[in-house]
Amino acid sequence: MQSRPIYSLVFFIALVFLVEWTGALFTSHSVTSWYVTLHKPAWNPPSWVFGPVWTVLYLAIGISGWLIFRKTGSVRKHVYPFAIYGLQLVCNLLWSYFFFFLKSPFLALLDILILIIFISTNIVVFAKISRAASICLLPYLIWTVYAATLNAAIWSLNR
Repeated sequence: MQSRPIYSLVFFIALVFLVEWTGALFTSHSVTSWYVTLHKPAWNPPSWVFGPVWTVLYLAIGISGWLIFRKTGSVRKHVYPFAIYGLQLVCNLLWSYFFFFLKSPFLALLDILILIIFISTNIVVFAKISRAASICLLPYLIWTVYAATLNAAIWSLNR
């Protein structure tokens, strides 16, 4: 993949959009039924905001992984950075599963707190290899912290 940068870029972007698509499968049934019945804080954004924001964030996450791959030349040579990258993607996906599929804001809250730890670790680990790759993840961290506060508020308001 290293000799063909466009293929590796497509791979990383496809990987994160696969996570987004899978998460959307968990979300699709509940977002228009169960979710609308929940009490939400006044600062909850309109539903239409989430899709575009997450699309941009997933694009940045994919580019971040690609930048690290381009710098290192191999996933096998740098297992730890890519393991952290993979773990944060798994936690990201699990959030949709817990919140929307299982309809459990509490489990989702626990997951998103772990996700914040993995994203933060991902930023630190990637910064040692590529400053640009770590910067790509900063908006993701900021949005996820915001999402965690929203998740906590929804859990609290609906207990």
